[in-house]
Amino acid sequence: MRHKCRIPLLGRPADQRKALLRSLTTQLIRHGEIKTTKARAKAIRTYADKMITLAKNGSLASRRQALAYIYDKDLVNDLFAKAPERYSDRNGGYTRVIRTKNRRGDNTEMAIIQLV
Repeated sequence: MRHKCRIPLLGRPADQRKALLRSLTTQLIRHGEIKTTKARAKAIRTYADKMITLAKNGSLASRRQALAYIYDKDLVNDLFAKAPERYSDRNGGYTRVIRTKNRRGDNTEMAIIQLV
């Protein structure tokens, strides 16, 4: 049974799952949108929203937390420079998940996740 298990496991061990979520979050912030599976898109939504919330705060502690999670230092600096003006009127919900066609090889549900 998996009652109350809210963390999407994505079929991977914990270390690989954390690295996958970090890299997908980094790529989402870098490119603005990525195409991935629906389960992965829903999983990285929370982490991307958290990074943007940290960038809106803009304090030194928030910057250090973002640097500890996102792989690219220059990307964090750009995020902290642009996020407060871009998302100042939003109180959350910085990402959008759009479902697309299923993948041809294994019929997995695919999605595009993009920054709003």
